[in-house]
Amino acid sequence: MAGSQASGTLWVLLIGLVVMFVAPLALETYTLTLLVIYAMLALSLGLIWGYGGILCFGQTAFYGLGAYTYAIAAINIGESTVPALLGILVPAIFAAALGAMMFYGRLSDVYLGVVTLVVTLIFFKFMNSTAGPEYQIGAARLGGFNGIPGFQTLNVPGDPRAYIYDRSLYYVCFLALLIVYVLVRLLLASPFGRVAVAIRENERRVELMGYDARLQKTLLFSVSGAVAGLAGTLYASWAEIVTPGMFSLGQSAEIIIWCIVGGLGTLVGPMLGAVLLGYLKFSLGQQSAIDNSMILGLILVIVVLALPRGVVPSLAALWARRRRRPSI
Repeated sequence: MAGSQASGTLWVLLIGLVVMFVAPLALETYTLTLLVIYAMLALSLGLIWGYGGILCFGQTAFYGLGAYTYAIAAINIGESTVPALLGILVPAIFAAALGAMMFYGRLSDVYLGVVTLVVTLIFFKFMNSTAGPEYQIGAARLGGFNGIPGFQTLNVPGDPRAYIYDRSLYYVCFLALLIVYVLVRLLLASPFGRVAVAIRENERRVELMGYDARLQKTLLFSVSGAVAGLAGTLYASWAEIVTPGMFSLGQSAEIIIWCIVGGLGTLVGPMLGAVLLGYLKFSLGQQSAIDNSMILGLILVIVVLALPRGVVPSLAALWARRRRRPSI
């Protein structure tokens, strides 16, 4: 089983590397970079939902927090290395604190979803109300609904003038996605990951075996927050501005749709769903006569009815059946 997982991970990496170099021949790197960031954001939710059984309606809270942390730190420091690390660390700590309150408070799945949704809404409302001059952290003004523009984007560590942008930023984001994928895959293959999956199946039984299910879920939630924070950090450098819209409930719903369409219980599924639907949204954005939300909702209904497990698990099951079919 371990050998099969290692082989599958290697194949994903090889295919990913091929796609990384071939994709710019078909699409602009500006668009590709955004799709890669979306894939990382979907991966963060796919980890806790598909493997931990934790449906978080507020993944954009960590995403936006990572972006704002990076922007504020970059303005005050003038270089991107430390801000990028803070953009990962701060959401991870916040996710750990929020997760501890929820899981040690024994919140049920319904209330957990409500709490994460409310937290995201609080971030969205608060950041929209920070237009006044009193909302300033060091040299960085939060800017309210206008957001924070004009900060230092990613640069070569130690050289603030060596900006990483355009195709270089695309490669950095893609390599970061592949590294995160491998690290998450290793985490899931570890004893910690196996316990996390067991908690999803039967939390009570895991606790009777002597494991602290609440601690395990809190740590997994923190890892998910770190990945979402990294996605937010990369988005901030790509867009060169951060706004309260990153905390929007619409974005939170889109991430959930990505995971459902791509397929839960896999890491590739949410990423593929994010890329396909993200590109569709980007393309439809040029058409003022078409409502993006209506199209995404229609796709969700069709996939749920036709492929209840999602695209990737359904294709994997079909492939497995064909391989088991005896030759005539």
